[in-house]
Amino acid sequence: MDTGLSGKHAVITGASGGIGIETVKMFLSEGSRVTGTFNRSKRELESLEERWPNHLLLVKTDQVNEQEVEILFEQANAKFGRVDILVANAGIANHEGKAIQDMSLHQWEKTISVNLTGSFLCAKHFFVNLEKHKGETASLILVGSTAGFFGEAWYSDYATSKAGMHGLMMSLKNEITHIASKGRVNLVNPGWTLTPMAEEALADKNMVTRILQTIPMRKTATPQDISSAILYLASDVLAGHVSGQTINVAGGMEGRLLFTSEEIKSTY
Repeated sequence: MDTGLSGKHAVITGASGGIGIETVKMFLSEGSRVTGTFNRSKRELESLEERWPNHLLLVKTDQVNEQEVEILFEQANAKFGRVDILVANAGIANHEGKAIQDMSLHQWEKTISVNLTGSFLCAKHFFVNLEKHKGETASLILVGSTAGFFGEAWYSDYATSKAGMHGLMMSLKNEITHIASKGRVNLVNPGWTLTPMAEEALADKNMVTRILQTIPMRKTATPQDISSAILYLASDVLAGHVSGQTINVAGGMEGRLLFTSEEIKSTY
């Protein structure tokens, strides 16, 4: 199936993470030109850089630093021209849960800054790019979390930062059409996904049982599951009339128990 993504230019933030790497791979396999960001190391992306030297640009970017985000888009434009697609995927999570009365203001502000303000800054300069380089179509995909939909005890900072993505998406889907008449903005909410970020939690069998008790499909997602949803929303061919929508990629997760622990344990 032709996705229409060949020759399109996508900026993918957090490209060195589990979902980010798979998203970069998918776009490259469709013939897209990709500018990917990393914050600390690009080691996980070096093989892709070697394989796709004319289609992949990697830029070290701290997305809470507006000057660095501005430079990111300047370098992306210089290398591949107009940025047609932004996948705002980069984010952090504190792996040690804290009740709100024990959470430091520093932790709260850092999580909100990276996850929400960082996405704002990337979206802002994506729109600046669209103003400079005119075109009918454009697509912004924000990557949130089911934590922003259901909430998550002991991780109120993370859940709040991801819940804010919905308001950002609903606002920007109306703004983008004033720059690109067929521009679209959507939100992908991954549930529990087999990424390095969730590796420690998913190594705990009791935790896995608790998680799967809320998921009808009784499985956790793979990074490819999330990237496929992102690719769909990025495509003007497949999702050209889809905007302002949230896709929860979580196996039908609900905020209630669906199975006993014994029923779950019998599946693995």
